[in-house]
Amino acid sequence: MEKRVLGNTGVEVSVLSVGAAAMGGEFGPRRLEESVRTVHHAIDVGINYFDTSPYYGRTKSETVLGQALVGKRDQVVLSTKTGRFDAAEFDFSASRVRHEVDRSLRRLQTDHVDLLIAHDVEFADPAEVLNEGLPTLLELKKAGKTRFVGVSGLPLAVLDKVVDHIDVDFVLSYCHYSLNDTALVPYAEKWRKKGLGVISASPLSMGLLTKQGPPDWHPSDDEIKRVVQKAADHCNAKEADLSFLSMQYAYQTPLVDTTMTGASRMATLEANIEALNTPIDATLLAEVEAILAPIKDKTWASGDEAAWAAYRP
Repeated sequence: MEKRVLGNTGVEVSVLSVGAAAMGGEFGPRRLEESVRTVHHAIDVGINYFDTSPYYGRTKSETVLGQALVGKRDQVVLSTKTGRFDAAEFDFSASRVRHEVDRSLRRLQTDHVDLLIAHDVEFADPAEVLNEGLPTLLELKKAGKTRFVGVSGLPLAVLDKVVDHIDVDFVLSYCHYSLNDTALVPYAEKWRKKGLGVISASPLSMGLLTKQGPPDWHPSDDEIKRVVQKAADHCNAKEADLSFLSMQYAYQTPLVDTTMTGASRMATLEANIEALNTPIDATLLAEVEAILAPIKDKTWASGDEAAWAAYRP
């Protein structure tokens, strides 16, 4: 398993990393034993970076991952997030952040995480995030409760504003390096020049790029769903899988240090590893890219992007 150094942190992360949202039941029930077994197998094949959040399963994901890492904590790079605690509950106040990070550490059965991330900052008040939340995370870094601090969110312009005003160590972007959307590229180039690590999550664009086509609940508009369905149908007709092709594509970029995707089941983990190790079908890729061209880099609204655009630190 290839590893890359996360920006200037000196931390080596596997190019394939595991997001633990599904272990908290975010996408349906999961058995504890299967999640634990999947984590252990991932470690055995060289995957060393695991990410979670108190939001996932409303703390269940952290609890499950903490149990899975008993006796194996020193073999992994571990991250959790803070600031988002429910679908519409965001709080980046200093007191809440300190309190919740301590609770996360207890659930994870560790005295520190390697990476601590401000979660989905675009939904929160920019003044609170920049003047209170992230400075508190940097204080927790000095206190030894995390080795490094990062920020996550969907709108790239919001992440870029954070990077320009706070000395974070890395950025976690999601849904912006995939077959339908590579808007991350110029931002990743800029951030890497600044010495920041770059993590790309959700290469299937939150389940958009799947064999069966996009789910009804997906926040993208009807045009995106229609075009992606056409791409899925094309792959199916070729006895291929849009998800598999999408994973292969995501792994190819040298611009990110790791590509993070969920894996709470052994079958999912094995499919992701197979995609990493299988040469991509260039002809099929070109055909699918042509189908997706009308929606290239088209995204959806997330959080209060207008407030962030207007805010002047």
